[in-house]
Amino acid sequence: MHLIADNLRITKPDIQQALARRDPEPVQKLALACAQKNPWAIDVNTGPLTRNPESDMRFFIRAVESVTSLPLLIDTANPAAMRAGLESVQNPAVINGYSLEPGKINHILPLAKEFDTDIVGFLLDRESRVPKDEARRLEVALELFEKAEAAGVAKEKIIIDPVVPPLAWDDGIIQARAILNVIRTLPDLLGFNVRTIAGVSNLSTGASDKTKKHRIDTAYIAMLASAGLDYALLDIFDTGLVRSARTAGILSKETLFSWQMIPE
Repeated sequence: MHLIADNLRITKPDIQQALARRDPEPVQKLALACAQKNPWAIDVNTGPLTRNPESDMRFFIRAVESVTSLPLLIDTANPAAMRAGLESVQNPAVINGYSLEPGKINHILPLAKEFDTDIVGFLLDRESRVPKDEARRLEVALELFEKAEAAGVAKEKIIIDPVVPPLAWDDGIIQARAILNVIRTLPDLLGFNVRTIAGVSNLSTGASDKTKKHRIDTAYIAMLASAGLDYALLDIFDTGLVRSARTAGILSKETLFSWQMIPE
């Protein structure tokens, strides 16, 4: 299970200010701190970037790449910003991502073919709604692969995000369990090793008690690893969560065990 730092977000005030001032230092500092925690990749979450999408995205990509050669998930719903990111990126890149929304199918998905890159597929319907049950999630997954095939994107390029629900939802805990079943079922349903990705912190969205939030996230990431999750988006500075994720990943492998494998 590969860990992806989800700490670089436009919603952080210092990152917003850095963009407004075109000051790369705060972005560089955060990206370098993430890289020093040895994630597999960094998610560059820029939001929609509605004012100057191309130049804003180029600013972020250049700032991050100046301090790390790690793979980058380009995380924006703006097609112009996504294109600018893919045109300027030098590190390995992943498009994050598309769903069944017509705008995403028409304007984001084709970029995966054009730039020959992996792309995350969210299990969201045409109205960007989360499916209500496991069966519908699997139906959406099939539709995502059909749309990708029609766009000339190889099925192996798709990384499915089943969309972890907040436990605060009325059926949050039921949906959280459904996510695990979806991850287990997809390879058999589609006949090949479907890769999956999940945002772990979504589960505890809105939690006011940090101790309980940490406990929930730590327990769930072990369950995700057991289900076969390939990529986990998480707070790379949460030492306990990262340690648990890496340990769970080791225990989920079919390999010879050694105590030296367990992180300190």
